[in-house]
Amino acid sequence: MKNFRKELLIIVLTIFLSFNATSLTKKIGVTESESKIEKRDKKKKKKKVKLPNIDLSHWKVTLPVTNDAGKPFEIEPPEILNFASMEIAKPYMYIDSTRGAIVFHAKPTASTTKNTKYSRSELREQMVPGENNVNWTFKDGAYMKGKLAMEATSRDSDGKYHRTIIMQIHGRLTNEQRDLIGADDNNAPPILKIYWDKGKIRVKTKVLKNRNASYEEMLHEDAWGDDKGFNFEQEVGFRKFTLEVKVSEGKMVIVLNKTEFKVYEDMHIEKWGIFENYFKAGNYFQTRDEGAFSTVRFYELSVSH
Repeated sequence: MKNFRKELLIIVLTIFLSFNATSLTKKIGVTESESKIEKRDKKKKKKKVKLPNIDLSHWKVTLPVTNDAGKPFEIEPPEILNFASMEIAKPYMYIDSTRGAIVFHAKPTASTTKNTKYSRSELREQMVPGENNVNWTFKDGAYMKGKLAMEATSRDSDGKYHRTIIMQIHGRLTNEQRDLIGADDNNAPPILKIYWDKGKIRVKTKVLKNRNASYEEMLHEDAWGDDKGFNFEQEVGFRKFTLEVKVSEGKMVIVLNKTEFKVYEDMHIEKWGIFENYFKAGNYFQTRDEGAFSTVRFYELSVSH
């Protein structure tokens, strides 16, 4: 009888210990599983916040809204570094932290610069922050690279997408050149306009109308006309793409996605060497259609000289 009780006690004790061990293993497993889920959640949360790779310390922006004087509102450095907290900028220039991009939104408004009827949310290079009078020539050399994408754009009455200018090289008269021809300001034509045009990238440049024009004659805007334009073969659509613009004395090269190249190296580019220049990038919307809009994302943008 004693032996029977002893055996029964051993069996009960074994079952009890086995049950507790199983429960403990389950608890440990649940704890480990919860820990792994928590770690995964933390990783997901960390991945959600992305910032664009863009230094704005040498750019000012023109927005499609007017200031108190009725002119396009501009934000220069260093104020532009805090654009994300400026209420006036938020509808037209803001950070998309899920994609890591600065978004430029434009639509037809009363905010138009001189010599144009179109509105823009566009950056203008300033080699010296806050100063428009320090620029570069082709002889100096310059390079701009951007990674960007068209996020959304409206369509015209024919169902075709509206186009927008996403990059430019704009000419500028020096004060001496301005005074020589009696101009009202320092404005000169843009030697380069790069369009997002119905899902493709289109390039436009300038040609000298009279190849024998004098130095003074070439300084006038009407001395220059538009070329026929060039379309890259690739269709970028609404996907990310990379653009590079390289200039040197007498030469200009535009590169799309490191695979397609357009080279300008002729007398027109050579003659353009009389002008100073600056880069522009963003969303210069090319329509006045009611209700139209365009939204462009820039993930990366850099300039060097």
